[in-house]
Amino acid sequence: MHMDVGPRIIVQFDNGLFITETVFWAVIVAVCMVVFAYFATKNLKAVPKGVQIICELIVEVVYKFVKENMGKHNMSFAPFMGTLFFFLIFCNMLGLFGQRPATADVNFTFALGITVFVLIQFNAIRSRGIGGYLKHFAKPFPFMIPINLLEEVIFPVSLSFRLFGNILAGVIIMELWMYGMAGYSARAGLPIPLLQAVTPLPINAFFDIFEPFLQAFVFSMLTMAFISKAIVVRNHE
Repeated sequence: MHMDVGPRIIVQFDNGLFITETVFWAVIVAVCMVVFAYFATKNLKAVPKGVQIICELIVEVVYKFVKENMGKHNMSFAPFMGTLFFFLIFCNMLGLFGQRPATADVNFTFALGITVFVLIQFNAIRSRGIGGYLKHFAKPFPFMIPINLLEEVIFPVSLSFRLFGNILAGVIIMELWMYGMAGYSARAGLPIPLLQAVTPLPINAFFDIFEPFLQAFVFSMLTMAFISKAIVVRNHE
């Protein structure tokens, strides 16, 4: 049995650089989202119909979700959170199309974790100021500084490994299942891999539909929670 744990290299350049299937499919997902957003909002009508109804419903749900979890004062994050959530769902669900999920690559999830980390720190500094940002590491007591610093550093690492581990586990389980069913079909003398075609359906429903949605939800919720925690709203203090 042969199983590739890491992503395949699909383009290799002479200078040593290469493009993996992770990068390829992540770019495809991003381009598809941009194209869909462009054509869905190209001819907006006062009275929505067709695709516009679906888009307005999605936007309304995202803004309501952000308002409930981050507060009305953080509504400006709704476009980012909505984009992040759906981008993660589609990258997680690539297994439905027979492709390796982009989030099954730790490099990809770590890049997402670093992006969220930078966003959190930037908004914390913008909200508190440099002095307030540095002082909050000493709360509630100065001896907590190492622990508070460690918490900030560990967050993007744990966030990325949580997403990577759950999605990769689904990929491995599906590979093992398909391999086992192929061997059983061969021993049973079945002319076609019937077990491979039928038995994975319930497993696919979990690992390629429910699990991608759940992990995108968890990643987004943790991102919103830490951004909200980092921002000081002075008129609410």
